[in-house]
Amino acid sequence: MDKTVNQKAWFLVLPVFAIVAFSAILPLMTVVNYSVQDTFGNNQFFWNGVGWFKELLDPSSDLGERFFASLARNLAFSAIILAIEVPLGIVVALAMPRHGWTVALCLVIMALPLLIPWNVVGTIWQIFGRPDIGLLGYSLNGLGIDYNYVSNAFDAWATVVVMDVWHWTSLVALLCYAGLKSIPDAYYQAAQIDGASRWAVFTAIQLPKMHRVLLIAVLLRFMDSFMIYTEPFVVTGGGPGNSTTFVSIELVKIALGQFDLGKAAALSIVYNLIIIIVCWVFYTVMTHAGADRDNNPGSA
Repeated sequence: MDKTVNQKAWFLVLPVFAIVAFSAILPLMTVVNYSVQDTFGNNQFFWNGVGWFKELLDPSSDLGERFFASLARNLAFSAIILAIEVPLGIVVALAMPRHGWTVALCLVIMALPLLIPWNVVGTIWQIFGRPDIGLLGYSLNGLGIDYNYVSNAFDAWATVVVMDVWHWTSLVALLCYAGLKSIPDAYYQAAQIDGASRWAVFTAIQLPKMHRVLLIAVLLRFMDSFMIYTEPFVVTGGGPGNSTTFVSIELVKIALGQFDLGKAAALSIVYNLIIIIVCWVFYTVMTHAGADRDNNPGSA
C-alpha cells in the first residue's frame, strides 16, 4: 500500500527555529565577532585575530592570570558543591516518606527554596550573615566565633557554599526521590526474602536504579554551580579581595567595568567551551559506568 509522506508538519517548528536563532545563534555570532576584534570606542573596530585568546590562555599576562585564578576558584567551588549536595540529596531522599499525606507536605517544603529567585537568595543570606543584625552572624559572634564574610575569605567561602547547599540540595533530593519512587516493590520484596541488610538494599537496588537521575543531578548542579554569579555577587561582590571572584564575576568586571568587549568575548567563549567539555566528560563517564553496571549486574 502506497503511503504519501506529508512533510508540511515541519513548517510548525519554523517559529521555534526562528526564536532559537534570534535568542541564541545571533548573540553567539556577535560574541565571536567581538572576540577577534578590538575597539577604541566610537563604534570603530579593528581586526585582532586570536590575540585575545592568546592573552587569555597565557598565565603570565594580566588577563590570563585573572582567568586561571577565577577558573581555579570555580572548579574548587563546583567540586565542593557536588561533594556535599549529591550525598546530602540522596540521604534526604531516602529519609522522605513514600506513602501518606506527609509525601505532599515534604515535596512542597523541599520545593520552596527552588522557587526563590537567585538575587533574593543572595539578599537573604547577605542580611542573615551580617555580624551586626544578621541572625547567623550575630549568633556566631555571640558564641565567640569571629565571623565576618566581608573581611574574612574563609567566612566568605563558607557563606557562599552553605547558601548554595541550602538553595539547591532540594533539587538533587527531588530527583533522587523520583528515582526511588520508580523502583518496583518486587525488588524490595526479593531483598526482604533474601534477608538483605539496609546497606545491601541501598548499594544493590536503590543506588543503581538512581543512576540516571544522579547523572541529571550532577550535570545540572555542575553547570549551575560553575556558572554561579548572582548569589556571590550580591553577598560578597567577589570579595574580600578576589577570594570569591568566579569566572562569571570576572567576565562582568571585564565587560562592564572595563568595557573591554574583545577580552570579555574571548573569555565568554572559552568559558562556554569549558562547561561543554566538562559536562561531556561527566556524561560519558557516568553513562559508561551505568552501562557496565547494567551489563554486569552481578558485580553490584
